[in-house]
Amino acid sequence: MNRSFWLKKAVKFVFFAALFVAVAGYVTMNLWNYLMPFIFHLPALTFWQALGLLLLSRLLFGGFGRGGRSNWGARSRAWKQQIDQKMATFSPEEREKFRQQMRSRCAGSWGRRPTEAPAN
Repeated sequence: MNRSFWLKKAVKFVFFAALFVAVAGYVTMNLWNYLMPFIFHLPALTFWQALGLLLLSRLLFGGFGRGGRSNWGARSRAWKQQIDQKMATFSPEEREKFRQQMRSRCAGSWGRRPTEAPAN
């Protein structure tokens, strides 16, 4: 493919990225200025302050689509598979010993040991 094709593609990408940032900043500014001064008595924002607020929220919470914390379920499943593989190598005596250790270390619901009777 020739150079002009890639140049047009890059210019189009930059244009739409700038348009997205401008629209997101404008929407954020208007929502803030419509709600926050009346609800919490906060000052109104300028366009540049709204863009700064968007950037700060991106840094703190990892929003804007891709990335962030979308693969927590996969991590949890991988951890469970590792534990299951490790438990499969234990003998029945080792498995029971491990379970007893975990019961003695981990508290039940609301900080009570599983062997304790709930107080009525």
